Amino acid sequence: MSESQVLSKPEHPLRTPFVFLALSTLIMTLSFSGWMALLNNFTIEAANFSGAEIGMLQSLREVPGFLAFTAVFILLIVKEQHFALISLALLTVGVAATGFFPFEYGLYATTVIMSTGFHYYETINQSLSLQWFTKEEAPSKLGKLLSIKSIGALVVYGFIWIAFSYFDMQFKHAYLILGGLGLAITLWLWLFMPVFPQKVIQHKHLVIRKRYSLYYLLTFLSGARRQIFVVFAGFMMVEKFGYSVADISMLYMLNHLLNIYIAPKIGNWIGRVGERKALTLEYIGLILVFSGYALVENADIAAALYVIDHLFFAMAIAIKTYFQKIADPQDIASNAGVSFTINHIAAVFIPVLFGMLWLYQPSWVFFAGAGIALCSLIASQWVNTDSYKKMHAEAIN
Repeated sequence: MSESQVLSKPEHPLRTPFVFLALSTLIMTLSFSGWMALLNNFTIEAANFSGAEIGMLQSLREVPGFLAFTAVFILLIVKEQHFALISLALLTVGVAATGFFPFEYGLYATTVIMSTGFHYYETINQSLSLQWFTKEEAPSKLGKLLSIKSIGALVVYGFIWIAFSYFDMQFKHAYLILGGLGLAITLWLWLFMPVFPQKVIQHKHLVIRKRYSLYYLLTFLSGARRQIFVVFAGFMMVEKFGYSVADISMLYMLNHLLNIYIAPKIGNWIGRVGERKALTLEYIGLILVFSGYALVENADIAAALYVIDHLFFAMAIAIKTYFQKIADPQDIASNAGVSFTINHIAAVFIPVLFGMLWLYQPSWVFFAGAGIALCSLIASQWVNTDSYKKMHAEAIN
């Protein structure tokens, strides 16, 4: 993209920051959601993974997330919007190659490539969305982006279900199609989308502030909880209850079908009731869900818990909008990287350690998740944006 594109037809309805983020979200969903939907069956059926190997793979997957703070240094030489597209290209190439390496070290390698692109993209995506959206519109627009993500995921899971149920598609072809399509859309964004100007010049160095401590803590606990869901809830559905690729795809489709309708409403609801009430409801629900995972013996009940668990992810909007309200505008890009690193501290060690625990007693993994949700519930009671609103108002006056 040339500098002349910056001012090229900015009024065009398809050349706006929201459309850029929406298409970027779609690319990420096509690639990463497809990778995740196939992963458990691919690793078990093609690579003969046990809980220990899947735990190691997931820990390696999270190492780039732990290093997300380095994004701020890359921004010294690359614009955020360009960096987002480079990251998407890396993600899609890694996904496209996955199916051609159905063995332990091959999967580890393609996972690291894919994950590097994914985590850098997610870091920049959070930064751009909080910069491009006002504080008033952020909850609603973030909810709409979640809805778009769910629409994309629904298409992905529908494709996988049809491909494996009726056409006996090979894993390598499914990964190649999903990654290749994502790469094609990425190239379109690079060639035809204008470069949008920054409203506030961002710090190009690490910024860690004491007054963001509660945000950092909630982010850390959220990362720990997410790992238990991503790594072990889906693995339980396959290993304990014998779900096939088609079954898992149908379950994912149900999750995202509900999210298309519910996520925007959750975003609007967070804007009305505030972050503390939203987070309180989320964490109480998670305590119950994780306890249910630990005790469930019925495949249908396990599926219901999985769907409810997924719906709670939409409430994570509240952590982002809480930070947006308390942060200095020029801190957003730097702290996007910092927060992703904090989010992935637990992600580096939880999959491998809990993978070993899984071999001994799977229920303990989910009871630990309930404990993490309880810690999050306690911490969330200190969420308060009123004092920061007053502080900013006084600064303006």
